[in-house]
Amino acid sequence: MPGGPNHLFTPLTIRGLTLRNRIFSTGHMAVMLEDGKVTDAMVEYHAAKAQGGAALTIIEAARVHPSGDSGRPAIRAYDPACVPGYAKLAKACQGHGCKVFAQLSHPGREMTMAADGTHAVAYAPSAVPNERFHVMPREMSVRMIHEVVQGFETSAANIRAAGLDGVEIVASHGYLLGQFLNPRVNQRQDAYGGSPVNRMRIIQEVIAAIRRGVGDGLVIGIRLSGEEKDHDGVEVDEMLEMAQAIGADCDLDYLNVTAGTSAGLAGSTHIVPSMRFEAGYTTPLSAAIRAKVHKPVFVAGRINQPQIAEQTLASGAADMCGMTRALISDPEMPRKAEAGALDDIRACVACNQACIGHMLNACSISCIQHPETGRELTYGTPEPVAAPRKVMVIGGGPAGLKAAAVAATRGHQVTLYEAQAQLGGQVNLAQLLPGRAEFGGVTTNLAREVRNAGVDVRLNTLVTRDFIQAQAPDAIVIAVGGTCRMPRIEGAEDAHVVSAWQVLEGQANVGARVVIADWRCDWVGMGLAERFARDGCHVRLAVNGMVAGQTIQQYARDTWLCDLHKLGVEIIPHLRLYGADADDAYFQHTLSGEAVILNEVDTLVSALGTQSETTLEAELKDYEGALHVIGDALCPRTVEEAVLEGLKVASSL
Repeated sequence: MPGGPNHLFTPLTIRGLTLRNRIFSTGHMAVMLEDGKVTDAMVEYHAAKAQGGAALTIIEAARVHPSGDSGRPAIRAYDPACVPGYAKLAKACQGHGCKVFAQLSHPGREMTMAADGTHAVAYAPSAVPNERFHVMPREMSVRMIHEVVQGFETSAANIRAAGLDGVEIVASHGYLLGQFLNPRVNQRQDAYGGSPVNRMRIIQEVIAAIRRGVGDGLVIGIRLSGEEKDHDGVEVDEMLEMAQAIGADCDLDYLNVTAGTSAGLAGSTHIVPSMRFEAGYTTPLSAAIRAKVHKPVFVAGRINQPQIAEQTLASGAADMCGMTRALISDPEMPRKAEAGALDDIRACVACNQACIGHMLNACSISCIQHPETGRELTYGTPEPVAAPRKVMVIGGGPAGLKAAAVAATRGHQVTLYEAQAQLGGQVNLAQLLPGRAEFGGVTTNLAREVRNAGVDVRLNTLVTRDFIQAQAPDAIVIAVGGTCRMPRIEGAEDAHVVSAWQVLEGQANVGARVVIADWRCDWVGMGLAERFARDGCHVRLAVNGMVAGQTIQQYARDTWLCDLHKLGVEIIPHLRLYGADADDAYFQHTLSGEAVILNEVDTLVSALGTQSETTLEAELKDYEGALHVIGDALCPRTVEEAVLEGLKVASSL
């Protein structure tokens, strides 16, 4: 980057293969397969990163043996039918100067349900149960170990036939090879268990098998969790010893360091760490391993900005930086960074909603800020308009900002009107909660796109029907958002009841003993609970669901639940708000229907969701021109739906 030493854009050569910079996309499930094969959507998804300047993209974990197949779709690398799809993807990325590696894996005991909804037989080094998925595996026989090792060789040969540039072995996150490394999981007493040497034996055999499969030319790397950060997980000191031994293998070319494990809820939060984790927090792990090995070391974990990547490289903590979500949020990030256009980068805010959140719900991954990601075949290239129109966008929240930016980029004359003094809508409230300041980047990023697209922005402007008629637009987009939902609460006149919005806007005083009625089960209730607890309040979070944060991505939720437990917040599930008086809050249990009374309440905080703002829409009910309603003004949901609808409507104008 301009202004100093440029480590990020210095090429790196590994086994004769030159990577044009130090930015790569880690292996991650994109949910863009069909019958275990690469689709055109997946090709375009990776090609967008390649075109945007990434040096390397690592394709998601492919299965090497039928025993590793589960209900979660994955490439079957052991099947030659995978070759054409891999080849098409490789050619598309390599044509833009980006190298392509395949990731080979076996989940071991980390098995979800089979495709038919039954529980598949899970295999592991020993019959030690998995805590997260509640799976009791079957111990692998030596014969099966040899079959799996052979599966790595067969799969590697298919990768070579497809024309890829390398192979990465998954021994991270508590999957099969990582299970062999863990002495608490691997309790074998044969040649594959016991001593560190024996526990590493399968990895050494896998490396040798892959080298046989790919020959001398392709790069081979291995991904390791420097620390699993979970009960009975691999500790740093254990991994340092094993990484040093594994790194000495002459057939291995690099080590890729991450953190966490799939085996437990605590460890799994590190698989895709949310904004509650510090940026670049895994780099001490890679630095410790890099000091023990004499080969390039890759690292990933909340490296969401080129400045952070540059610091990581300059400090000697790693040789390559995995910036997967940064590339999902902005596939052009590398080129922008190299050109010095740092302010134009759409920085990832680590909300986890549309990337890993989609993946865990078996939907193609995307980004709440950039819904074009994952939809490249439909929205990858904005189509210029033949006849520009005068477009009025009303509302400067995420929906309006996206609609205005895309419409202007396509060539329309766009004016955006916002009634308040600043853009952002409800994002301005979300960023006020503990650990959520980074979420404000959504507004920063979208506002930058609006400015770059040449949108005329008018703040402090209330739009009415008369105003619209005076402006005479060709098309209107209503994106005025919503208001705080505050239904009648029986007895509220005798109690101290305030809304979540009043608290966030600084319009309410809260007593020492707080009850939060959390209907939505999202970030609002959890964030308020944390804020009050850190202020020294006694906090009870009454959620109308099974768990606090039920509607948000589980890794973000579970990290937050951890913090709330440490803060002493009492979380009470299955409660429906009924009423209140001067000292009590009244609820009904959503399952039993019985009353639940919470006593000694100074303040009841209602977090009961949002309702659409429909005043302007009602004024225009007989308007005959082109009129579109999007975002919370259409139906209260989240930033993701608002931005996506902004994209869709602007693409249709």
